Amino acid sequence: MPAFLLSAIEVLIGICLLFGGGEFFVQGAVALALILGIPQLVIGLTVVSLGTSAPELFVSVSSVIKGSDALAVSNVVGSNIFNVMVVLGSSALVIPLKVESRLVRRDVPLLIAISAAVWGMSSTGHVTWQSGTALLIALIINSAWEIRTAREEPEEIEEAEPEIKIGSSDTNWSKAFFALISGILLLTLGSNLLVRGASDLATSLGVSETVIGLTIVSAGTSMPELITSLVAALKGRTDLAIGNVIGSSLLNQLLVLSCSAIVAGKTGLYVDQLVINRDLPVMVLTSLACMPIFWTKGFISRLEGGILLGLYLFYIIEQVLPHTIPGWQDNFRLLLICVVLPVILLTIIFQTLSYWNYLNSQKIRQRSPR
Repeated sequence: MPAFLLSAIEVLIGICLLFGGGEFFVQGAVALALILGIPQLVIGLTVVSLGTSAPELFVSVSSVIKGSDALAVSNVVGSNIFNVMVVLGSSALVIPLKVESRLVRRDVPLLIAISAAVWGMSSTGHVTWQSGTALLIALIINSAWEIRTAREEPEEIEEAEPEIKIGSSDTNWSKAFFALISGILLLTLGSNLLVRGASDLATSLGVSETVIGLTIVSAGTSMPELITSLVAALKGRTDLAIGNVIGSSLLNQLLVLSCSAIVAGKTGLYVDQLVINRDLPVMVLTSLACMPIFWTKGFISRLEGGILLGLYLFYIIEQVLPHTIPGWQDNFRLLLICVVLPVILLTIIFQTLSYWNYLNSQKIRQRSPR
């Protein structure tokens, strides 16, 4: 069997194992939490979110242990870009997403701040274990803040809370531990297969591990988020679809990147200069793009969803083009800078002005005598 085909098969099997392992991990962890008497709201905001990010966590940590820092970092960055552009865009195409949850509105500015901070931490070429510890502490503080907010305003959180699919008959120690251990084993095996297959695939194609991590690996590890948000959108639970994207993007940086940096030890987590100059700014820009999108009268429209998917297509083409048609790379970037970027900026400005006009008209109506 050709080496390229064998590597591709390993990647596909790894992704399937990660998906199954994440599902088992969530079910086991939720059952265990219910046995221990942890409130369902807390489980929905923490345990379930952790389960959907488990594939990214296992893949990135496994990559660091094997000395593939580039794969670990690019997986986090690529997953965040995929979450906003593809998961959010696809969900909006299914049904216009109504943004009502105060939790989501609070988490978007937080995501922007964390993304900018991660870019700053990475600018030296390494994410140190001290930076990883700081991100982990930020995760603990944010989780405590979310739980407290949820308890104070339960009605606003109800729609954004993931469903707990464990029945009372399933909550016994043996089943919980079996599901949890099975999930961890599948996640470990899947991450090892995916990392090995991705590294071999990069060698076969003559591309860097960074490119593979930003495209194939990040898309594969983000499949749970994509499926969760699409199902939520089909059920009309639009806040859950959006909250899943924002929550996963936060966890990728606060948990996955922090654990990877801590595991890397004294040397720190190496960050490729190309990622610092190109992909981290794209990640920050996608986070910034969420603000004006969420301002459009409380809806993410199908048009905006289509724009996000189109932007991800441009991003993938920019990743692949240098390795397929080298001479077209500069022309393609010129097209992005001269045509695509101005159109996006004009759209954002127009949407923002429309939103503020809408707010002003609402205020005038409220003040006018009846």
